Amino acid sequence: MSETASKALGNPAAAPDAGRWKALVFIALAQLMVVLDATIVNIALPSAQQDLGISDGNRQWVVTAYALAFGGLLLFGGRIADLWGRKKAFVVGLGGFAAASALGGAATNEAMMFGARALQGVFGALLAPAALSLLAVMFTDAKERAKAFGIYGAIAGGGGAVGLILGGFLTEYLDWRWTFFVNIPFAIVAAAGAYFVIREPEGGRNRSSLDIPGVILSTLGLVALVYGFTRAESDGWSDSVTVGMFVASAVLLLAFVLVEAKVKAPLLPLRVVTERNRGGVYLSLGLAIIAMFGLFLFLTYYLQIVKGYSPVKTGFAFLPMIAGMITGSTQIGTRLMTRVAPRLLMGPGFLVAALGMLLLTQLEIGSSYAALLLPAMLLLGLGMGTAFMPAMSLATQGVEPRDSGVASAMVNTSQQVGGAIGTALLNTIAASATTSYIADHIVGATSRSQQQLVQLEGMVKGYTSAIWFAVGILVVAAAIALTFVNAGRPGSSTVTGSDSGVDDEVQIPVVAH
Repeated sequence: MSETASKALGNPAAAPDAGRWKALVFIALAQLMVVLDATIVNIALPSAQQDLGISDGNRQWVVTAYALAFGGLLLFGGRIADLWGRKKAFVVGLGGFAAASALGGAATNEAMMFGARALQGVFGALLAPAALSLLAVMFTDAKERAKAFGIYGAIAGGGGAVGLILGGFLTEYLDWRWTFFVNIPFAIVAAAGAYFVIREPEGGRNRSSLDIPGVILSTLGLVALVYGFTRAESDGWSDSVTVGMFVASAVLLLAFVLVEAKVKAPLLPLRVVTERNRGGVYLSLGLAIIAMFGLFLFLTYYLQIVKGYSPVKTGFAFLPMIAGMITGSTQIGTRLMTRVAPRLLMGPGFLVAALGMLLLTQLEIGSSYAALLLPAMLLLGLGMGTAFMPAMSLATQGVEPRDSGVASAMVNTSQQVGGAIGTALLNTIAASATTSYIADHIVGATSRSQQQLVQLEGMVKGYTSAIWFAVGILVVAAAIALTFVNAGRPGSSTVTGSDSGVDDEVQIPVVAH
């Protein structure tokens, strides 16, 4: 067997890097920064909008500019990481992200703010796949890999809720600009640590020429898809631009697949996504994120508008979800990943999360936090943490080192597209149910207080209607994980052949092909 194949398959003969655990600290710190940024800015948005004179019609671009650049360029970022080397891409990504954050914090008008957010997205698209692929190539032992991905999975899942707490503190007690400036120390520490500690394994680069048609088609296709869902949320699904974006996205992504099947050095080798286990992971993970993103949005509004919580109190209200995610990832997932098949963690994990979501369908104006929200969030966190960790490990296991960047980028792409879909789809369902409820009940409300009550009841009715859909989506994610993912537990299967085209009979630690 070749040395490359040996490393690709996690062969024990490939000596692990002595500094890998120190490297994990800096990789995890960078991942936390990227995940925090997804929610921390949302909390600061009302204050930033007022200070910079951003209109209501344009404020969505603070979020959209980032989402479009990040989602559209992820595959390209993953390929650049494979070409340059993961360490270099990681450090450059951190430096660029810090500079863009400084620009956002110093913004004096809306154009400067939108530009800074787009730049954050560009460098985030380089940083995120580089971070995940570094883990994939540095941790090849099954038990160590389980621990490393447990920590990474907990941060990826719980970081968004931490962002709500930190965003609330910074906005309430300092200034909205600090939600940007806070990224700079994170980035400096992570970049310095990565530069001195990370030793990327040799022979893992993909020095093939860049697939320019693939870069253009994938970037435009993903940008059109993400913008289509973002537009649907604000302008409706029947809006001509929304429909046009979806049609354009379908045409561009189909053309991308056809190009990738024919070119000599594809941006996304189809072997990465057509392998049964990875395909199942990308699909189930994307669906789970659809459910999660909608929920973050609804609970934030429910706690602040219906219950009257402050931004800081809202952030702390999400702590049980973070605790559940950390427990699911580092205790349940890490301990069981080397003992049971991944699907037996992913499937039940998504179902436990669905059970937590099911509790939230009982939300009412006067619902008790301790009796309903707390147990629901604990179950959600526990289920997602348990499922995320093996999913992220499985998505990059058994991939040739030269493909680890794009394989990691696909994990991020499924999450990013899932987030865009979740926010738009569930928001539309909620808005429709709210409008319908208010139209049916407002006639009987004669006083101002009664009308306000109907408005709040309608809002909660909208949330619960959308949460029912989220329950169904999580059940489908569980079914996909249990059906598609057929990998055995570490060392349980001897199989012939692999992604690397090796015909030797080999032991594969986590993935059975």
